[in-house]
Amino acid sequence: MITVWGEGRGLRVVWLLEEMGLAYRLRPVDLFKGAESDPEFLAVNPGGFIPAMTDGGVTMVESIAIMEYLMARHGPTALAPAPGDAAFPLYQQFLHLGEAGLATAAYYVLGARHFAPPGQRDNWTAGQALRGFESRMRLVTRQLERAPYMAGEAFTAADISVSYALLLSKRAGGITLDAATQAYLARTTARDGYKRALDTCTATRDSAPED
Repeated sequence: MITVWGEGRGLRVVWLLEEMGLAYRLRPVDLFKGAESDPEFLAVNPGGFIPAMTDGGVTMVESIAIMEYLMARHGPTALAPAPGDAAFPLYQQFLHLGEAGLATAAYYVLGARHFAPPGQRDNWTAGQALRGFESRMRLVTRQLERAPYMAGEAFTAADISVSYALLLSKRAGGITLDAATQAYLARTTARDGYKRALDTCTATRDSAPED
């Protein structure tokens, strides 16, 4: 049985599993209580961050790596274009941009705006993270002028990656999505796979900002 440890970026993994129709269970991890209070989780990931995944004897961390593993091990799936497919370069670019370029920056903006001491919420680092997010978003905006999804005409795992980053940005504050990007996010989150993922990831669902 595939086990996903923790929500947060684990939503990406759960969404992918739902789209692929694979059996899994979600094991909640409450980092607000401190990872040290969950020795079972720390035995899986001594780094103490989420998500982690176990699949038989395989243990992995990092949401994009987990997604690539699942599609390679339990595929093939149309969510991952083959290397010879014309959509493959864009798929690879946006699969990784969704985390390295977008979600990481949005995470630091969110942390500064909501968890930093009041006098540090608009500090230089938060501004740098926001500028980094906005620069990478120009790639997303350009792609949406050309096609409905990140890799072209079809929904792929790259859209799960980018959509999670956009959902995270809505929580951050100070990040505004243009109309085309909002329409894209509405399109991806209207999928049954996403809705089923939210039914599982109840903490994520219950903390989602209102539109």
